[in-house]
Amino acid sequence: MENLDLIESFSEFKDDKLIDRVTLMAILEEVFRNALKKKFGSDDNFDIIINPDKGDMEIWRNRIVVADGEVEDPNQEISLTDARKIEPDFEVGEDVSEEVKIVDLGRRAILSLRQNLISKIHEHDNSNTLKQFSDLIGEIYTAEVHHIRHRMVIMLDDEGNEIVLPKEKQIPSDFFRKGDSVRGIIESVELKGNKPSIVMSRTSPKFLEKLFEQEIPEVFDGLINVKKVVRIPGEKAKVAVDSYDDRIDPVGACVGMKGSRIHGIVRELGNENIDVINFTNNIQLFITRALSPAKVTSVKLNEQTKRAEVVLRPEEVSKAIGRSGHNIRLAGLLTGYEIDVYREGAEEDVELAEFSDEIDSWIIDEFKKVGLDTAKSILEQDVEDLVKRTDLEEETIKEVVRILREEFEE
Repeated sequence: MENLDLIESFSEFKDDKLIDRVTLMAILEEVFRNALKKKFGSDDNFDIIINPDKGDMEIWRNRIVVADGEVEDPNQEISLTDARKIEPDFEVGEDVSEEVKIVDLGRRAILSLRQNLISKIHEHDNSNTLKQFSDLIGEIYTAEVHHIRHRMVIMLDDEGNEIVLPKEKQIPSDFFRKGDSVRGIIESVELKGNKPSIVMSRTSPKFLEKLFEQEIPEVFDGLINVKKVVRIPGEKAKVAVDSYDDRIDPVGACVGMKGSRIHGIVRELGNENIDVINFTNNIQLFITRALSPAKVTSVKLNEQTKRAEVVLRPEEVSKAIGRSGHNIRLAGLLTGYEIDVYREGAEEDVELAEFSDEIDSWIIDEFKKVGLDTAKSILEQDVEDLVKRTDLEEETIKEVVRILREEFEE
């Protein structure tokens, strides 16, 4: 049977790509109809019968019998003499159906058929993959590390789909080996050329939100609502939560006894420090909570400029700002307000910048990084603590302290 080898190759695609029978038949018919158009100029008068399960396929061309010498369109019409070679009793005006063998299309046409089939199968496969992962955007997904490159990690899922984890979407402390199982959210899916590009992220706030859904039953059940998540990946995160049931403490439920519930999430994120905060529509109270662990004395809002002036005791300022300014930055992102910190009694203090003629600017910047930007804020600290908190030498700090003390002794 001339059609058998080709049909068997079609069946291989079906088994390999897990394409359903109806879809495969539609793809096969489209490919053959394109071949018939190229060969005969039109496929309108052809019937294609395909049975991929059995490896059977038939192509029938339908033409009208016309008198000898009156054939105008050889694809649509057949002379009486030629028709009677098929069946001796045909008459003018009758319909003739004649089987077309694949081999009659020619070797080049058959090779083209196979190439077109491969292309259509891949197109169908890519279209399905695109739809599947488009529906998964924002959801947690797991894949296995297949190849590690300088700027990305290439992973494969159980179905062999390629998923990319770019360097900028990795937590700074992430370290992967081939075969490692990696969790993240599907962040984007798009066609690049004719191949789906699936990008995973572990730095997105959405990943942390989805981890809360997975690890904390009350969040999964909808009893606790995650209102907003802000992150500095691998360093610190703040999560505002709310409960629809007054009997449930949302913060306590998320953290668990001695941090038992949130511990797995922290470990997944490379020991990222996570503050869980009770959400409230009272902006002043929300800003106060967002600046935890610092204790705020007062908050003054400017709703037009979205700025908040926060007053704290001097010893609380460094807590509010946090290491490298992370705490105050995240508090601002969480609340939507630009937060300006002021110390109680600041009118008696002197800005560190005022000493720029005696203290190098890079030294002043080092103090500012840890939230110390006035003379008193430094003098209230122990030299040992300042050495630990900054990148400055002990001798440098002692010299700065001497200069500042002289200012106040005067």
